[in-house]
Amino acid sequence: MGIREQVEKVRESLKDYPHVEVIAATKYMNIEQTRELVEAGICNLGENRADMFLEKYEALKDYPNIKWHFFGVLQTRKIRDVANKIHCLHSLDRIALAIELDKRLSNPLDCFVQVNISEEPNKSGVPVNKVKTFIRQLEKYPKIRVTGLMCIAKLTFDEDILRKSFSKMQKLKEEIESMNLPHAPCHELSMGMSNDYKIAVKYGATKVRLGRVFLI
Repeated sequence: MGIREQVEKVRESLKDYPHVEVIAATKYMNIEQTRELVEAGICNLGENRADMFLEKYEALKDYPNIKWHFFGVLQTRKIRDVANKIHCLHSLDRIALAIELDKRLSNPLDCFVQVNISEEPNKSGVPVNKVKTFIRQLEKYPKIRVTGLMCIAKLTFDEDILRKSFSKMQKLKEEIESMNLPHAPCHELSMGMSNDYKIAVKYGATKVRLGRVFLI
């Protein structure tokens, strides 16, 4: 089955969630496959590595409707190259990154604060009990706009574990939303990947990051 057919299958699976935006994680795709996705109507693209992002960004400049998202760990030395080319950052998890972004950005950038919802020591993200404090600290950086929270759930087929993680994210998002912070409206949730997005949308995901599902 081709990429276009897979895009239609994903759209069909989300027909009851019209507010959910699909972001194609192009980590496992070459430039031609990524081009196929865009031509099939997926215009939100995301990358995990700065070098791969920059390569695809240059190769696909002839598609002005593309909005680029960045998911991965953004090293300080790469911020200058990436910051003003992306539509949204999904992996804000440290003050040092916020400082450097605020210095380099020409305009305010929508950012998701990455939460280590599974509390795995090898995972990136702000610990759950420190998220509110971290978000308050971001008020000092006027070019950072906290549009929501992001998580990478535990890689498991245990749906109970996934539901608990996504439910915890939904609750945390609502708590921050209720704080009414001008710099952090926090109305969105970036969660759910190819293996678990159908569960994530039931717990308020507004953006799902899908990659492998397009290559089946």
